[in-house]
Amino acid sequence: MKKDHPMSRVEFVALCAMMFATIAFSIDAMLPALPEIGRELSPDNLNRAQMILTSFMLGMGIGTFFTGPLSDTFGRKPVVVGGAVVYMVCAAIGWASQSLELVLAARLMQGVGAAGPRVVTLAIIRDLYSGRDMARLVSIVMLIFTLVPAIAPLLGSFIIAFSGWRGVFVAFILFSLLTVVWLSLRLPEPLAREDRRPFRLPVLIAAVGEMWAIPVVRISILVQTLCFAMLMTILTSVQQVYDITFARGENFPYWFAMVSLIAGTASILNAWLVMRLGMRFLVAVTLAVQVGCSLAMLIAWLSLPVGPLLFGVFVAWQTTLFFQAGMTLGNLNAMAMEPLGHMAGTAASVMGAISTVFGAALAVPVGLAFDGTPLPLALGIGVEAAVGFGLMFWMKRAEARG
Repeated sequence: MKKDHPMSRVEFVALCAMMFATIAFSIDAMLPALPEIGRELSPDNLNRAQMILTSFMLGMGIGTFFTGPLSDTFGRKPVVVGGAVVYMVCAAIGWASQSLELVLAARLMQGVGAAGPRVVTLAIIRDLYSGRDMARLVSIVMLIFTLVPAIAPLLGSFIIAFSGWRGVFVAFILFSLLTVVWLSLRLPEPLAREDRRPFRLPVLIAAVGEMWAIPVVRISILVQTLCFAMLMTILTSVQQVYDITFARGENFPYWFAMVSLIAGTASILNAWLVMRLGMRFLVAVTLAVQVGCSLAMLIAWLSLPVGPLLFGVFVAWQTTLFFQAGMTLGNLNAMAMEPLGHMAGTAASVMGAISTVFGAALAVPVGLAFDGTPLPLALGIGVEAAVGFGLMFWMKRAEARG
């Protein structure tokens, strides 16, 4: 550990996990609210309600580009607190909105505010801990974080049953307020003034150019964007499939929790396999398997009647998509970061921004194509997985030439 602070290790881990959980809670707790929001604010086109998810992710991607460098300049706590204020104000606007367009604008800016906890939490851990201590803490925080997507839709459904969809925005405010008060009162600023660096936009632009010139980094970012797009695509439409296609909307939070818990084991499996098989091999195999799973989903939809068997196939396919995220995103991030040790903080912000913004943008047209069946989802995700697999093959050739 590098510096003393008054928090115990348990309290520090809990605070970091809660800051991370802001992201998952902001996305997954909205899932049960989408039908009600669609009926109230967009009755002529219910599909538009799912843009509440992608607009948040788009805003978070934009914020990620600047959050890391800003925290290096002004300190960690001011950036987290400032982001939380933006997040809570926009949640209040979303609560009061009478049009879907205003909700989407509020969610976009809410995502910008949420970028603070997403990026700065890792920087805080890096400031205060090092070596194995840091690795152990990050692992524990991420393990706790994986439980949030499992329970968030269930919490969202309870809130909606009690207070309607607007109550979810109130919950966002309370959750963020608790986190930022806890941070402000209990954790001193972890980045000393003498360690801060001035914010320079030209440095960010130069960093993007340097990263893009390295084939392995460039391809890793492209594949990471596609993997993120697949995850966002299934997230934006999964509730509609349960509700409209299979008439199981009431039980959706419970199915989602089960799938999330099963898929959460992907990180454990990846940690065990990556030292034996390598990052690139695991990513390529995972994407190849996803191409096959998406093709199987297509065949099942075209050949089976709507019923329990077809529903089981869809749940299994949904599980593979969540599982895929655990087997690819971390590996791709590590592959891209390997040649960029001299600019790790800036590189992490740039990569997070690019993959999040463009991944969310790719998810929008596939989600809006939802026609009451999982067919557009399977087609879109299958194509994205195939392109990603092709890029991994291209990476192998680039490394061989290089």
